[in-house]
Amino acid sequence: MRTTGPLAAGIAATALALTLAGCAGPSADALSYEDSPLGQYLSSAYGGDLSEEEQQKKWEEQQRAQEELMAECMAEEGFEYKPNVQSSGAFVSGEDVEWEPEKKEWVEKYGYGIVTSPYSENADEGAAEEYVDPNQEYIESLSESEQTAYYETAYGVPPEEDELAEDGSFEYNWEDAGCQGWAQHEQQGEDPWQADEFADLRKKMEKLWSSTQESPEFKELNAAWSSCMDDGGEPGFSAQMDAQQSIADESSKIYDEAYGDGSTEVDTESPDFVDPSSSPEMKALGEREIELALVDLECRAQTSYMAESLKIQFALEEKFIAENKADLEAFKAAAEQNN
Repeated sequence: MRTTGPLAAGIAATALALTLAGCAGPSADALSYEDSPLGQYLSSAYGGDLSEEEQQKKWEEQQRAQEELMAECMAEEGFEYKPNVQSSGAFVSGEDVEWEPEKKEWVEKYGYGIVTSPYSENADEGAAEEYVDPNQEYIESLSESEQTAYYETAYGVPPEEDELAEDGSFEYNWEDAGCQGWAQHEQQGEDPWQADEFADLRKKMEKLWSSTQESPEFKELNAAWSSCMDDGGEPGFSAQMDAQQSIADESSKIYDEAYGDGSTEVDTESPDFVDPSSSPEMKALGEREIELALVDLECRAQTSYMAESLKIQFALEEKFIAENKADLEAFKAAAEQNN
C-alpha cells in the first residue's frame, strides 16, 4: 500500500503561527500581539503577508488539489472516493470573529471564551447549509470489515494507546496517516519546520515560550496580579494563565466524564446520554468562568498586565532573534521556497 497521512503541513503551519502570536490578547494600550518581533519576522514564511482574500483563494486551491490526489490514491487501493471539498472546510480568519477579552462587555458574555465562544457561535451561523458527505452512500454499501479497511486506507491506522502522550496527543507522521496524508504531502511538500535541519531551532523556540513565564520580570508581574486576585476574593492563583487554565481543566473533566477514557464505546444515541456541552455542570461552569474572568479582568487592568507582559515577551523575542539570526533566516528561506 502507498504510504500516506492526514492533517500534515497545514496543522504544523497553523500551530507555528499560533505559537508565534504568543499568549497575549488582541491589544493592550499601544502594544498588540501583532507587534511580536518573531511573529513579524516569520509571518511571510507561511503566507502571513497575504490579504484575507488571497489566503482564502490559496486555501481553496490547496483543498481542491489535495482532494483530487486523495481520490487517485484511494482508487489505486481499490476504493471509490469522490473529492470532498465541502468536508475540507474553508479558511477561517480571526477577523470574522470579535475576540475582545480586554473589554468588560465581552467578558460578561464569554468569560475567557472556553465554555461559550464567539468562534463556536460563528461556526453555528455558518453551518446553516446541511452537510452532505458525497462518499457516505458508498461507505454504507460496504461491509463492516470493508468500512474499516476504507477508513484505514483513507486516514491511516489509529495510534495504539501506548503511542499516545499523557494528554492524548501523538507525534504526527504523514506516512502513517493514509491517503489523506499522502495527498497533503504531495500537494504541500515537506514542512521545513519539521525538518531535522531545524530540530535545534524548534527546541530553542519551545524553550523560549516555556521559560518566558519563569523570567524574573514575569514573576514580579504575576505576583502583583495574584495579590489583586486575593483582594478580589479569588485566591490560589500564582500566575494569570492559571485562572483561565482552571476553567479549561474543569471543562475537559466534564467531557471526560461523559465520554469516558476511550476504552469503551459511548452510545451517544442513548436516551440516557447527556451532551456535556449542554449539561447542567457545563452551564454552572460557564457562570463560574464569567465570574472569575471579571475579577481577572479588573486585576489585569490594575496591573497593566497585558501591556507589561507584551513588553517582557517582546524583549525576550528580540534577544532570541539576535542570538539565532542565522537559523531563523535559513528557516524563513526554506519556508518561503516551500510555499
